[in-house]
Formats: sequence, C-alpha cells, structure tokens
Amino acid sequence: MSLQSSKSDKILVVDDSPDNVFLIRTILEEEGYTVIAAENGAYALEKIAQSPCDLVLLDLMMPEMDGYEVTKRIRGNTELPFIPILLITAHDSPNVAHGLDLGADDFIRKPVTVDELLARVRSLLRLKHSIDERDEIARQRQDFVSRLTHDLRTPLVAADRILILFQQGALGDLSPQMHEVIGIMARSNNNLLQMVNTLLEVYRFEAGRKTLALQPVNLRQLLEEIAKELTPLADEKGLSVNLDLGEETITIMGDRLDMHRLFTNLIGNAIKFTDIGSVTIRLKSAIAADNSITIEVADTGPGIPLEEQTTLFERFRQGSHKRSGSGLGLYLSHRIVEAHQGTILVNSEVGKGSVFIVRLPTKQ
Repeated sequence: MSLQSSKSDKILVVDDSPDNVFLIRTILEEEGYTVIAAENGAYALEKIAQSPCDLVLLDLMMPEMDGYEVTKRIRGNTELPFIPILLITAHDSPNVAHGLDLGADDFIRKPVTVDELLARVRSLLRLKHSIDERDEIARQRQDFVSRLTHDLRTPLVAADRILILFQQGALGDLSPQMHEVIGIMARSNNNLLQMVNTLLEVYRFEAGRKTLALQPVNLRQLLEEIAKELTPLADEKGLSVNLDLGEETITIMGDRLDMHRLFTNLIGNAIKFTDIGSVTIRLKSAIAADNSITIEVADTGPGIPLEEQTTLFERFRQGSHKRSGSGLGLYLSHRIVEAHQGTILVNSEVGKGSVFIVRLPTKQ
C-alpha cells in the first residue's frame, strides 16, 4: 500500500458558512478529492457515523456545537478508525491549543490560501494512510499468528494422545528407561501445547474474536478441581496446597473454560515459583458494597520486586526470575478477568511471597 495520498480520499468539510464551504469544496474538488459537507457539528457526527471519511476540515467556532466538542466526540468514539482533524479558525478566534489537546492534528487560519490548504491536507492524508497501513500490517500479523498457532495445535494434540497411549502400555510394554523418556517427552509436549493454547487465546482477545460462553460457575467446585489437578506438581517440590474455600456455595456467571484457564495459570505460577512452603487458595463471600467475590492465590515464594509489579500484566512482559515464561500467561489472565468485568492485582514483597487477588462480580 502506498503512503501517497489518493485523489479518491473523502474529505468532510464542517462549517456553518456556505461561502466557506463553497470555497474549500472548489479548491479540493479541483484536485480530485471527494468532498462532502456538513453545516453543523451534529450533522457532521451523523455523517461520520454512517460512513467514516479520510479527513475532517472543521470550523472551530460554530453555534450549538463548536469544533472543540466535535473533536472531543470523534476522538471519544473508539469504534471509529483514525480520522485526521484539521481545524479552521479565524485570526481573531481564541487559541487553538485546546482543540489540539482534545485530539485535533493541525490547524489553518482564515482566510485560507490555496497552497497552504492543499499542503496541510496532503500532509494529514499521508498521516492517515501511514496509520492505516500500520494497522493493516498489524492485523495481518495477528491473523497469521492466529492461523499458525491453530495449525500448530493439531499435531501437538495428536502427539499428546500418542504419548499417552505409550504411557498406558497400549502399544506394547516399555522398559523403565523408555517410561522415563516418554514421560519427559509428554511433559515437554504438554508445555508446548499449553503455550500454543495461551497464544491462540491472546490473539482471539486482541482480534476481538473472543466470545464468552456464560453459564453458572460454582467457584468452590472449580477451585477444588484445579487444586486436585495441580497438587501432583506441588508434591514433586514438597509444597502443600491449602484450600480455604468456606462452606458456602458461590456461583457466578462466567465462561467456565476461561475461569479454569485463569486460575490454573495463577495457581500453577504460584507452584512454579515457590520452592519452600505452601500455596494457599482463598475464596471469600460476596462483598455487599460492590456485590463482588474475591479469590486469592497466595504463595511463600521469593516475591516480586516493586518495579516489576507495575508491568506484570502487560503483554510479553517477562519477570526477572530465571523460570519466567513467555510473558503471556498473566496478560491473558488479565484479559479474562477484564472480559468478566472484574479486576486482578498483586500484593508482593521480596522474600515474603505474593498474593494475586481476583475480584469478580456475582452478576454480569
């Protein structure tokens, strides 16, 4: 895609003066641009919502809704693609700095000159095209990674099933040495499969293709299930897994598979980074003030330095620990909690362990 402005670019001129609109339209149409007009801010916003344009030329001082408000609303609409805004202001009008602070990209003063107007229009359209190209490249990259990850998952699942058959003796008796080797292969394959699944979920969230399958989820039952699945890993390290779930049945509306992935990651991390002591899982009843429940995963591991805590849930942000992984697990956990309208945070002190705190609403 070329970064040069295309003469098929659509430009919206917003001005309450028909004479100003006629002048600007004449200049731009002579250059081959497609020009549409709006006589006020409200009409301009309607046109943009119906069909986004490539550039907005916006009069700053208009009755009812001025250029400041129009700029603010355009930039506040996250559904819109990036649209450059060129403010048009009279010499005696207030400073345009406020408009630039609200998100406008440039300004030009009346009366406009042909050369200056066309130069600013070309500059902003080049900006528009470069950003569109960047976004398209990012989208294609995400689609490629998503497809690649999906394709990688198929042979990994097949390998996992074959290795299980070997371990079960379905393909013949194995010597102790072969059992050990196949066990290592199975664990390595499973780790890789988990990484691929995590990456696939991350790109589903980022591409806006993630749909939650909401259903009643019994949190106490879910946490007991995950603790049972992960206890063998803790046993290998001599760690105890403690459950403090109370007796009350606590149910939320959520995607059970995502909830399982979330708490498997948090509890698995706690076991992974703890060498001595225990991992404790707590489930607290709904808080009347905000009608939410709290799940805590606490460990007696080395703790997380304060400077790392602020970026812990960022994408591909790896910790300084030698066992740190891809940097996607906590990012995905954050996206899952966010999708369920909850919050996740960490309290940690070096040498005293960490507590990951998840708060989820009891109703979606």
